Amino acid sequence: MKHPISVLAIALAAALVLWLFLAVWPDWLVDLIGAKKVFTITIFNGVTVAGLYFLVASGFTLVFGLMRNVNLAHGSLYLFGAYIGWEVANLTGIWLFGVAAGFLAGAVIGILLQLLVFRRMEGDDLRQTLVTIGISIVAADLMLAVWSGGTYQFSIPDWLNGAVKTPIVTFVRSNGSEVFMMYPFYRLVVLAAAVAIGIALWLILNKTRVGMMIRAGVDDRAMLSATGVNVHLVFAAVFAIGAGLAGFAGVVGGSALSIAPGEDVRYLLASLVVVIVGGMGSVTGAAVGALLIGLAEQIGLAYFPTYGVVLTFVIMVVVLAVRPQGLMGRTA
Repeated sequence: MKHPISVLAIALAAALVLWLFLAVWPDWLVDLIGAKKVFTITIFNGVTVAGLYFLVASGFTLVFGLMRNVNLAHGSLYLFGAYIGWEVANLTGIWLFGVAAGFLAGAVIGILLQLLVFRRMEGDDLRQTLVTIGISIVAADLMLAVWSGGTYQFSIPDWLNGAVKTPIVTFVRSNGSEVFMMYPFYRLVVLAAAVAIGIALWLILNKTRVGMMIRAGVDDRAMLSATGVNVHLVFAAVFAIGAGLAGFAGVVGGSALSIAPGEDVRYLLASLVVVIVGGMGSVTGAAVGALLIGLAEQIGLAYFPTYGVVLTFVIMVVVLAVRPQGLMGRTA
């Protein structure tokens, strides 16, 4: 049972957050923080970007955090899935086909990586690191040759387009009428998808026999194999899911933002930071890490853009100094 003081602190923090979003700000708070509209949109952007980071990092935490395979080509899977999804969506005119194609493209490449690279280098972290760095460099050049250096943008369906009216009052006009914040519906859908996938992954890993086999295979592969389980098949399936989530995130993220060279490095770094901050092998940790990094990135961009990029690395350094295994990671 939680300590009463902790419960009270959480309740007070929740009440403060609700007040910041739902109340009309007094002048002194506007002078201190700035316009309420900027603050609320920044927080919403941070949370929705965190959802996108989680979609990428959830696959990375399966491969790197749980299976201990150092796949530094994970960002390439994101960008490749985005390009393939764009081609399929552009060819068929159906965005959902592009989403499915992005997931399948990532999953297929993930299986090939597991069979041809990681199965031959099990337990050799240095070789895995060097080989996957090389793969990511080659993949980036190949994608640049095929899709050039242009920027691509998905056309999302009409039912996902537009903005929704939130219950958040941004300011009150002189005549007393309230102005409510509008926010893109698609970004909220991305957040909902991230939450749903996160819950599904947590349930699979912690509440099913398949999850038990995955965790047992990581801890003691020989013993699991002795029970008759095909460990290589289990690991290939996990790698396919992790890589497929990267490709899926490529289409979803490319629809919210854009597709361009360099996005692979950006999302690889984001995934690394999220997994390190949240804790290796923890889906819950990946969600917490993504939320912290997403909020820090957007708050930095809004309030001190010159130094905003430093915030994410400050968070990582502080977490490593205080809790080296990550916020939700297991102790050795």
